[in-house]
Amino acid sequence: MSAPRRIALLGAESTGKSHLALALGDRLGGIVVAEYLREFCDRAARVPRVDEQAGIAAEQARRECRAVRLAAERGLSWVICDTTPLMVALYSIDCFGDHGLLADALERQRGYALSLVCMPDIEWVADGFIRADPETRKRIHGLLVEVLDRHRIAWTPVSGSGEQRLGSALQALAKIQ
Repeated sequence: MSAPRRIALLGAESTGKSHLALALGDRLGGIVVAEYLREFCDRAARVPRVDEQAGIAAEQARRECRAVRLAAERGLSWVICDTTPLMVALYSIDCFGDHGLLADALERQRGYALSLVCMPDIEWVADGFIRADPETRKRIHGLLVEVLDRHRIAWTPVSGSGEQRLGSALQALAKIQ
């Protein structure tokens, strides 16, 4: 059996990454790596400061590595990553003007078997202090697409809601299998 491959779910806030990650995990029988930033915010009861961003990105990457090892031990083919260090880097740029995490995040992003970008075509839903507003979602989405394209990192859009979104992701996955 080949080594497990990672699927990256990228997208701004409230674009359905977490729901899609769970659906893909169920459908593919893979391991889902939850978004560490959400856990951090829930535990700290606040959004991170600029000096905490690097640690958040590193913890997301560490959890992915652990999931890949676990998937290999279990003979599983897929690890589904509910966001990646790239999104932490992009929020660092947007919120703090800090570009320091981008180079490493881009290099890491090149290693995913598939990068799916969840389009902002579903309703924005407030989530306490974690989500800013629909305008932030629009701005981050634009930055994400611009950075991926500028750095020639292949990505596939996923759109629609529920089963339609899952179907879009599965179609993209079928092209690389």
